Amino acid sequence: MSALRLSVLLLVVVATACGSPPAATGDSAPAPAPVEVGVMTVAPRAVTLTRELPGRVSALRVAEVRARVDGIVEARLFAEGSVVAEGQPLYRIESSPYRASLASARARKAQAESTLASTREIAERDAALLEAGAVSREEVQRSAAALSALKAEIAAGRAAVREAAINLDYTTVDAPLSGRIGRSLVSEGAYVQQGAATLMTTIQQIDEVYVDLTQSVAELHRLRRDLESHRLRAPGGATAVTLLLDGGDVYPEPGTLQFTDVTVDEGTASVTLRAVFPNPRGELLPGMFVRARIDVGEDPAAILVPQRAVSRDPRGQATALVVGSGERVELRSLVADRVIGDSWRILEGLAAGDRVILDGLQRASPGAEVRAVPAELDPAATQPTTSRPEPEPEPEPEPEPEPDSHTVSADADPTADADADPTADVALPAVLPAATPSPSPAPPSSARP
Repeated sequence: MSALRLSVLLLVVVATACGSPPAATGDSAPAPAPVEVGVMTVAPRAVTLTRELPGRVSALRVAEVRARVDGIVEARLFAEGSVVAEGQPLYRIESSPYRASLASARARKAQAESTLASTREIAERDAALLEAGAVSREEVQRSAAALSALKAEIAAGRAAVREAAINLDYTTVDAPLSGRIGRSLVSEGAYVQQGAATLMTTIQQIDEVYVDLTQSVAELHRLRRDLESHRLRAPGGATAVTLLLDGGDVYPEPGTLQFTDVTVDEGTASVTLRAVFPNPRGELLPGMFVRARIDVGEDPAAILVPQRAVSRDPRGQATALVVGSGERVELRSLVADRVIGDSWRILEGLAAGDRVILDGLQRASPGAEVRAVPAELDPAATQPTTSRPEPEPEPEPEPEPEPDSHTVSADADPTADADADPTADVALPAVLPAATPSPSPAPPSSARP
């Protein structure tokens, strides 16, 4: 009888332990604690605004070497692709006809000059005889006209000699400027013409180069309005230009903006800006496509927000979450102008002192109460803090009435699975006491018979 009472008592105790929780816990769950979010306090600072524009490289000076006399090309005196100096001979054209023309012009000039002395004496004698009444006035006029005509013939002879000498000089084609010469368009034996101005080769000066950039008129007007309204300050001194080559490489030599064209391209509604860059190593070649970064102005009170804090709604509007009054989350609509480094420049929607949420955005929602802490601005450092709270809900459904060594090790440390020793039973003693009530009914069940 005593054994039966003991077993009934044990059954009552076990049923009480496994039943519903006592009513003292209450029906309402406790209010959740505010989630922790990392924030950055907005502080305006001065930044230099830049703009990247597409452009092409062009030579500082270009000379097209053309034929200035007719004739056969006898020799080419340069190596294609080499650097030539101003005045260096490039071609030699057949010169025999021009030497003969020069000799003929000199002979005609000498013939005219040979009669100049006698003609002058006749004119002077007739003028003296006219005063004595020995000759008529018509005779004096004829002798004076003959002298004038001879002087004009001599002047024409001198001009013919000069022209013939110039044409003879043109039979040797010289470089009009120093620079890198291109391929030859004519070869020995080719006939070149003065009238058609036969193109023979091209020389380009590239120790300095132009970079012609294009900028839209709308952007140019917006920049001028910002400067006039003092939202931007004009950069001091000459406007600096940085060149970006293919692949994003930065050209080591800085350039300067030379001028902005006043003519608008009707097809693209853009204007041309010209910058000058030194090119000592010849890296920049005419026709090369590049991008240039220009300092367009300085914003003395720019508001910058990291890109990870700004998102877009379905309409494409930029938004950010801000911790407002009462430590509650507010959704702000922003006007984001441009990216500077890893941050957006905000024109509207934020002010100095606002606390923008950077970390914990997935756990914050508008109107929710949060606990703000300073955010880690390094993106690599913020990644662990945002991922740590995620595994917390997982252990709640894990406890099972049947103890198992694998579930124990997973509950003990979810991050230590790869390094845990599969034979270690360090966590078992901490769990076994909770499972000890199960063996307690064993003696009564064995005593029933």
